[in-house]
Amino acid sequence: MSQDQVDEVAAELYALPPDAFTAARNARAAAVGGEVGARIKELRKPTVAAWAVDLLAREGDLGEALDLAAALREAQDDLDSAELSRLGGQRRQLVAALTAQAVALAEAAGVAVSSAARDDVRRTLNAAVTDAAAAAAVRTARLVRPLEAAGFGGGDSADLAASVGGSVPGAEQAPPRDDLAERRARRAAEKSAREAERAAADAARDEAKLIERRDRARQKLDHVRERLDDLRRDIARLEGDESAAVDALAGLEDRVREAVQASRSATTRAEAARRSLTELS
Repeated sequence: MSQDQVDEVAAELYALPPDAFTAARNARAAAVGGEVGARIKELRKPTVAAWAVDLLAREGDLGEALDLAAALREAQDDLDSAELSRLGGQRRQLVAALTAQAVALAEAAGVAVSSAARDDVRRTLNAAVTDAAAAAAVRTARLVRPLEAAGFGGGDSADLAASVGGSVPGAEQAPPRDDLAERRARRAAEKSAREAERAAADAARDEAKLIERRDRARQKLDHVRERLDDLRRDIARLEGDESAAVDALAGLEDRVREAVQASRSATTRAEAARRSLTELS
């Protein structure tokens, strides 16, 4: 249980501001004494950058970063370049946000963070989201110096041991290949489902547009038919007017012929009367 005791004391000591660390460590080592006290005395003072990351691990939210680390390693195992590119952009945004959060927590606790220390914080958090062993080390909240990314799960165990006060936990093991194959199949099925949903949405939009066009065409046809009905009624009325006009014209032409004949007869009689009158004269 001695290592657990050292880790417990280390967690308490690294929660203190760096300037208070040495005196508190020496006091605890003297109070505990023996082998455990000697191991406590060997705990190193954290750099400001490491302490800021420890503070973030205790009081901030590293869960999203560590979940992203697992997703990055899975994408690496799957050789999924598109997913790696997407997660890489997400990682950069997340590391920048977490770096700002760690610096803000440190300054709120009265510890100034220089520009160089801020860069160390960023590199350490970047290591945590790209390297399983680094993520495990950061999770302890017992870092004593910054970390550098060493690749996906390829961190140097000796280097990590020198970077953590107390014991170094084991990194999360890579998932079995069967699990990776299952996740690949699940992602492929999810991709197919998304594509099918997009196709269904596109088809629904096309259907709605065609229905709208059909309804407009129906309205236009109804309007044209209404006009045709009006025109047919007008034609029927005009044809009736035409028939009546034809009949009226025929009657008038008959009367005109009769009038012409009567006029000629009257003219003939008038001429005969004038001749008779002349003869009498």
